[in-house]
Amino acid sequence: MNDTASPGLFDQYQLQAYDEMFQEGGVPRPHYAALHERLSTLGLTELERRHKLADLTRRHQGITFTVYGRNKGVEQIIPFDPIPRLISSAEWDRIERGLKQRVRALNLFIHDVYHERLILKDRIVPPELVFGASGYRRDCVGLHAPRDIYIHVSGIDLIRDVDGSFLVLEDNCRTPSGVSYVLKNRQVMKQVFPNLFQRYNVKPLDNYTENLLAVLRHIAPQGCEDPTIVVLTPGIYNSAYYEHSFLARQMGIELVEGRDLVLDRGQIFRRTTQGLKRVDVIYRRVDDDFLDPLSFRPDSMLGVAGIVGAYRAGNVGLANGLGTGVADDKGIYPFVPDFIKYYMNEEPLLANVETFRPLVPSHKQHILANLEKLVVKAVDSSGGYGMLIGPASTAKQRDEFARKIEENPRGYVAQPTISLSRHPTFVEDRIDGRHVDLRPFILYGEEIVVMPGGLTRVALPEGSLVVNSSQGGGTKDTWVLHDQAPPPAPVAGKSTTTGVA
Repeated sequence: MNDTASPGLFDQYQLQAYDEMFQEGGVPRPHYAALHERLSTLGLTELERRHKLADLTRRHQGITFTVYGRNKGVEQIIPFDPIPRLISSAEWDRIERGLKQRVRALNLFIHDVYHERLILKDRIVPPELVFGASGYRRDCVGLHAPRDIYIHVSGIDLIRDVDGSFLVLEDNCRTPSGVSYVLKNRQVMKQVFPNLFQRYNVKPLDNYTENLLAVLRHIAPQGCEDPTIVVLTPGIYNSAYYEHSFLARQMGIELVEGRDLVLDRGQIFRRTTQGLKRVDVIYRRVDDDFLDPLSFRPDSMLGVAGIVGAYRAGNVGLANGLGTGVADDKGIYPFVPDFIKYYMNEEPLLANVETFRPLVPSHKQHILANLEKLVVKAVDSSGGYGMLIGPASTAKQRDEFARKIEENPRGYVAQPTISLSRHPTFVEDRIDGRHVDLRPFILYGEEIVVMPGGLTRVALPEGSLVVNSSQGGGTKDTWVLHDQAPPPAPVAGKSTTTGVA
């Protein structure tokens, strides 16, 4: 029974920073009004019951991630919050156009730095910054990617500024993870909270894996009309192994490890009980460093010896392409708006977060004088590691980072501490505000397709700004809304136009 005696579900809710659901004065934003009403009717007791059911559903389905460096079990169920995040159609339109623009510019940059290097010759980006990036691969110089596409799958991290506008926080162009949680979050929400969808027309996510498969087919070797495609995983101990296996199942293709593949006569084959079977396209979830021991790390046991040669010869397609890490280096990030202007002669639709580079003397002086106010990041780290959050740091930690910056100014950037937008979140036995970000996923094949919504990550510890699951963060379902009202619900006992009762 619904706890209809709980109209004050949000009575104790505190407004801070930019709130996704509420305007100033505690009034729900227009596109949240129906959800606010439905949650208030549902009540706290029923919300808690369904939250537990959602957690149980996810546990039974094995929706896990792996945390490194902790004494407790490394494989965990990623926390899930049942209150969805809503994005209006008009707001999403600008986000989508901005993401397409950004990914196109990043792809042009990668092609340029491995070929003509015009952007370096024109000093738009300092050459030493590019050549000093850990993701820059000299082996890729002069190497042509199939159809000149390098970033087939990307995840661009967005946050809101205090005025509500979206800013780009990070570009993830190598092997971005999290899309499986987006898809499973939607499935779980439909199972556990079906009535929440009644008042909304939410853009579907179901065609993501279909679109991903189309991208992979698009980069098959020339003349290959029915390519054999596999997902290459580092193995069961990788933090995103659940996602690798999930995507392979959804696309109906094989999940393989490096030991399952072999180079023969310049082509890649998969070992099977019926002998060697040719592989034409590989969706790799193995970073460059570990992909080919003949070209990169010789001690790697995760990749395939000779795969770079097969790629160079055009005998296998790789997604993402080699060398894409140069584009998501945090030291390169401040220049992406310049890429858009340089390659496309357009103004960026999505702005960057203000970023200070210690390589610039005035920037370094500002950083060292304001460490207690800034967020300092290692340029080649991810997952919330290698980071100092100034307001939450100790004097010892600030001294340590000051020393690191002095010793290696190329290795760090700093940004103002932005109070991420907050969203109502079910915490223990109440609804409270927690900081969130957004990672949309973008596919680049015959055309650029943006998944509507993406992964909303939630910093669950009170006051925390770190949303990464590896640091205790959770996730939400993200709804991108159509302008029009949802279709009417079918009348009981009547069949719909699709013939389903």
